[in-house]
Amino acid sequence: MKTLVYSRMLPDGWTSVPLKSVSEYEVSNVDKHSKANEIPVRLCNYTDVYKNDSITLDLELMRATATEAEIGKFHIEVDDVVITKDSETWNDIAVPAIVSETADDLLCGYHLAFIRSKPDCLSGRYLFRAIQSRPVALQLELASTGVTRCGLPKGAIGSAMIPLPPVKTQIQIADYLDQETSKIDALVAEKKRMLELLEEKRAALVSQAVTRGLNSNVPTKPSGLDWLGDIPEHWQILRAKTLFHEIDDRTDTGEEELLSLRMKSGLVPHHDVSDKLIKPQEVIGFKRVKSGQLVINRMRASMGLIAVAPSDGLVSPDYAVFDVSTRAYAPFFLCFFNTKLVGALFRSCSKGIGTGSQGFLRLYTDNFLAIHFPVPPLDEQVKIAEALDEDSEQTKIIESALIHSITLLKERRSALITAAVIGRIPVEEMSA
Repeated sequence: MKTLVYSRMLPDGWTSVPLKSVSEYEVSNVDKHSKANEIPVRLCNYTDVYKNDSITLDLELMRATATEAEIGKFHIEVDDVVITKDSETWNDIAVPAIVSETADDLLCGYHLAFIRSKPDCLSGRYLFRAIQSRPVALQLELASTGVTRCGLPKGAIGSAMIPLPPVKTQIQIADYLDQETSKIDALVAEKKRMLELLEEKRAALVSQAVTRGLNSNVPTKPSGLDWLGDIPEHWQILRAKTLFHEIDDRTDTGEEELLSLRMKSGLVPHHDVSDKLIKPQEVIGFKRVKSGQLVINRMRASMGLIAVAPSDGLVSPDYAVFDVSTRAYAPFFLCFFNTKLVGALFRSCSKGIGTGSQGFLRLYTDNFLAIHFPVPPLDEQVKIAEALDEDSEQTKIIESALIHSITLLKERRSALITAAVIGRIPVEEMSA
């Protein structure tokens, strides 16, 4: 055994070399624009690499154009390894994907670099796994520079040290890891599907409860609303303006706690979701909100950005704040508003502002208050909300267990790759 790289012992016959000695590499500057005087191409982009281990022609590759010189320089070939070069966070630097299929018009896109192995001494498939291993990945992550955005200097790619076994062993390692990681990936996919099914079941339960009640055997009647269908016979249909009243109370000091609206967590203290320090003078004119009031992001209402305020505080002036009448129980309507059915309704009642990719739908207060909603008796609203809250807690327990299991599988996958790449798994074991 020889003492070589990462202060670890590598097997006999292995060495440690800088990547530039066994490969060629380029940092791409091919942008996503199409120009009339250039040649049509397909681009392997950042998300193609970040979300996939393998680049194939089945991916929805972006269409763009490039010059002849760019095509010659940045065309990617089978067994090339493409890595992320730029990111908002350092730990997303040097995420690799191997090119499994190519075409004459397939280029490496901007914010990426590609590495081409010298086949007489380095297998591209092994290189892909080596860059996935923590000792190599960490070198590239730490070499990235920048504050608000991280970038990997070209020279740092070539300077990264990789463990280098004989080519035959490299191929054995790559074959073994392909086989073992595919098993782990299948388990992860299965558990992710279970999460999706759990979410679908939860959504169906909520939709049924807030539109039909908890007892499926009660007599029903037509709601008179095309988007809703039948409702329990004893429920009412009321306009939103009889249930909610808009409040526009602005702070003149900015000293109250700033609350931010998030998709799944609702209204939370701003400092829990952002490191940015907000000075009181920066939020003068923001809206005061009291515990129990309904807060709606009018630009994102159809996406479920609606919450019941858990405490007093301040919210963005772009939000709408409503007092809830004694005929409505806010947690019930929060569940109701977060269904896909009501999301579609809110979209249909919203008006567009802006154009193209910069355009948004905005649910104006007058449009919201004009909508008719199904309204159970108040005590039934409370029972429905409590039942859904109890189910939510049970669902969260199952979700947490599945997410923890996925995390452990991913950690095992990472550890397995690292162990194989630095020679901690005997070749005979990999061949068994």
